[in-house]
Amino acid sequence: MSDNPTLEKIHQTATAEFLEKGFQGASLRNIVKSAGVTTGAFYGYYSSKEALFAALVEPRAAAVMGRFMTAQTDFAQLPKEEQPAHMGQESGDCVDWMIDYMYSHWEAFKLLICCSSGTPYEQFIHNMVDIEVEYTFRYIDVLRDLGHTVPELDRELCHMIASGMFEGMFEVLRHDMPKERAVRFVTRLREFYTAGWIKIMGQ
Repeated sequence: MSDNPTLEKIHQTATAEFLEKGFQGASLRNIVKSAGVTTGAFYGYYSSKEALFAALVEPRAAAVMGRFMTAQTDFAQLPKEEQPAHMGQESGDCVDWMIDYMYSHWEAFKLLICCSSGTPYEQFIHNMVDIEVEYTFRYIDVLRDLGHTVPELDRELCHMIASGMFEGMFEVLRHDMPKERAVRFVTRLREFYTAGWIKIMGQ
């Protein structure tokens, strides 16, 4: 993460402490002691345990959220008549990228998904779900504009469906699943949910 040996040591010991105990259970005193630095030296780098945790996860969280938003907006910006044929394509490419990226930065995503309770990052999956639901309803409007009959869908139901999909996708991290198996797992999960969306949209 850094060319600074002291900062690198802080990051290493903090990652181990957060992975073992979660953000809330982690001790800043233990991190400082294990890193072999003084408390004063630590505060020269970070103002708090929260700031340290953010430094470990924010670049990776931002990369995934950015890629996710690009997939959503790229699809929404397609001409309306082209969108049905592309349904699932952009999101599928995005998910493939996300799995590859997560496995390339495993510890950061274990922290983000499994250890972030008590930080703003515990809302990471929920925020993705909210975005997914918003763009799903935009797509439904497109289908209706194109003359398709789409039943009225309850936003809360759509939130539950999207939540199930994203929570399921990140289970590969919670279960320390090998990457090859995770790719198969998530591919089947997407097939299942895509078929379900098509069904309830009446397409």
